[in-house]
Amino acid sequence: MSAAWMTLFASSPRGMESLLADELRQAGARRVRPLTAGVSFEGDFSVVCRVCLHSRVASRLLLPLARVPADDIEGLDQALLELPWEDHLRPDGTLAVDFSGTNAVVRHTRFGAVKVKDAVVDRLRERTGMRPSVNFERPDLRIHARLTEGRGVDIGIDLSGEALHRRGYRVQVGSAPLKENLAAAILMLAGWPEIARAGGRLLDPMCGSGTLLIEAAWMAGDVAPGLSREHFGFMGWLGHDPGIWRGIVAEARERARAGRGAIPAIFGFDKDPLAVGAAMENVASAGMASWIEVGKRDLEHLERPMGVAGLVAVNPPYGERQGEIERLRSTYALLGNRLRTRMHGWQAAVFTAAPELAASLGVKPRVARTLYNGALPCRLLLLDPVAAPQVVRGPDGVEETVAAPEPGDPEAPGAVMFANRLRKNRKRLDRWLRREEVSCYRLYDADMPEYAVAVDVYGPWIHLQEYRPPAEVDPQVARRRLGEVLAAIPVALGIAPEQIHFKTRRRQSEGAGGQYRKMGELGEFVTVEEGGLRFWVNFTDSLDVGLFLDHAPLRRRIRNTSGGKRFLNLFGYTGSATVHAAAGGAKATVTVDLSRNYLEWAGRNLALNGFSGLAHRLVRADCAEWLAESVESGVGERFDIILLDPPTFSNSARMERPFDLQREHPTLIGLAARLLTPDGVLFFSNNSRRFRLDQEALPEGLSVREITRETIGPDFQGNPRVHSCWRFSWREEGRG
Repeated sequence: MSAAWMTLFASSPRGMESLLADELRQAGARRVRPLTAGVSFEGDFSVVCRVCLHSRVASRLLLPLARVPADDIEGLDQALLELPWEDHLRPDGTLAVDFSGTNAVVRHTRFGAVKVKDAVVDRLRERTGMRPSVNFERPDLRIHARLTEGRGVDIGIDLSGEALHRRGYRVQVGSAPLKENLAAAILMLAGWPEIARAGGRLLDPMCGSGTLLIEAAWMAGDVAPGLSREHFGFMGWLGHDPGIWRGIVAEARERARAGRGAIPAIFGFDKDPLAVGAAMENVASAGMASWIEVGKRDLEHLERPMGVAGLVAVNPPYGERQGEIERLRSTYALLGNRLRTRMHGWQAAVFTAAPELAASLGVKPRVARTLYNGALPCRLLLLDPVAAPQVVRGPDGVEETVAAPEPGDPEAPGAVMFANRLRKNRKRLDRWLRREEVSCYRLYDADMPEYAVAVDVYGPWIHLQEYRPPAEVDPQVARRRLGEVLAAIPVALGIAPEQIHFKTRRRQSEGAGGQYRKMGELGEFVTVEEGGLRFWVNFTDSLDVGLFLDHAPLRRRIRNTSGGKRFLNLFGYTGSATVHAAAGGAKATVTVDLSRNYLEWAGRNLALNGFSGLAHRLVRADCAEWLAESVESGVGERFDIILLDPPTFSNSARMERPFDLQREHPTLIGLAARLLTPDGVLFFSNNSRRFRLDQEALPEGLSVREITRETIGPDFQGNPRVHSCWRFSWREEGRG
């Protein structure tokens, strides 16, 4: 039976069916069909092994055998006796029956269990002369029987044995602990796997016995949740194939060994010393003491850990009686306050069995989803990160904090006028946004001179940039107008004020830095979507957040033409164009940049979308030097598509001399063009408003066509000089 494909059913708590369906597909299941509180699917024995070993959200795995009538005792006995029990249990084996449900005939679950047990014993004794015995603790075969009024009894084999949420690591149990599979679902829905792959950390400020901490560490490290268990229900079943099982376990152990290096720092705190002790024992039992830090700390003293931002995942206490619920409102209010004021840049997932307490957080959730803890409906609230105070560098190179003013009166004439302009712009762009499924775009760009700001939409967030007003403008007037903008945006766009990230843009001298100017080192990253792809952006550390909105049409063009081709991204920045090329089917990509930070960022963007390995190389080098060496060596790779998007000016300490685009561009274009395949295309773009292309200095035979207008989207039509772009090739024909 082990080699045959079977119809199976994996159960789960309600609200988790879609997560379970994804896991089953990854395990090799086919014909996956989500139902209520579980998923039906087909699989062979190897799928059974993978589900039991790797599923983080399943409760049990059942092999349905039959539905038998339960209208009368004789009919029930006969139907049970006709089932082929000899295919599943040795005559001298052991069994146990879990029976649920009653009707007018089967009035007690114990009576129903005895009927099933007797049928198995009688059939095997009749055919072999031997009879199995009962073992409630660890039987060879555990039978699952469920009676539903009007439908009969569903009979199946429990292949999981003990519930799959029991991982085997729990030494200590705290008060009202989360089931492990519910904790795993919370983390999945909160995006923890993607956050962890990008180096983000996790913090649980009310960790209890540590369930969220351990599930997060195992998830990040690709540790199969069943590896710590000694027994599964299928091990005494006649369909068990020990060879297949040993191979799958060996593979899982190797994955766990390889994944340990990917586990980020994880922090858990609790004010209860008994809970802290329990968490520490469980963490040690799970083998995660090197990655999980547990300590005693009151919620009032919650602080943001240094380094890259991540996820706060917390299951606050809840009261079952009204008086307890009222006392907990202050706890939820304190939690919301600490998330808003001390966890800048971190995303948060708050899971509560008392939805009426959620309003006390004082934070509007981005997503509110119902999950069930047994029969108890609970709410998972996903909160977006809060922006930190902005740090900018002035023309003299001195950094200063520029805080946004308090929002003004949303009913003031200026605020009303600005809100109306935002609505008008959104209406103008609406058809394009829906047709192209655009979620990141520029909504407003100093359309009205008195409101000199840019409003960029990044999914649920707003990136608001104030252009430094001229000296003749009264600073108080400028401050008032900015307050009106801040008041108008939430009203016009239906967002919370915390979703606005504010910066002031200044013109800088060439000596102040390069194209991508740093402001701070908070490392606060969130993910946004573009064309079905996901990208990490940072609203706090740089004026440029990591995804240039004006280049979206060019990225889309690259994606649409990169199938089966080799792509080179020069001055690759955060690798967004590389991700698009990879998503378009590029067989290989190379991204070159001098900045270690931006190459790491590019790598995280690639990983976030499932692209990794030798096919997607990241090269840290001066682009001009790398091009020259590649051409001069004569063994450089050739590329079908090249993107050359240099800064206007750069004086990095690692460069022999400052880079000046106007002076260097003919050499750069010439060198890059020599790495093109005969039918290849080179896109050259820059955002210098004073740039002039020196065509006479370009290599002879190189065809050039300006495509600036083709690469400006509807959201930048009011600013056609935001960038300029050319297409180069060694052939005249084609518009790739």
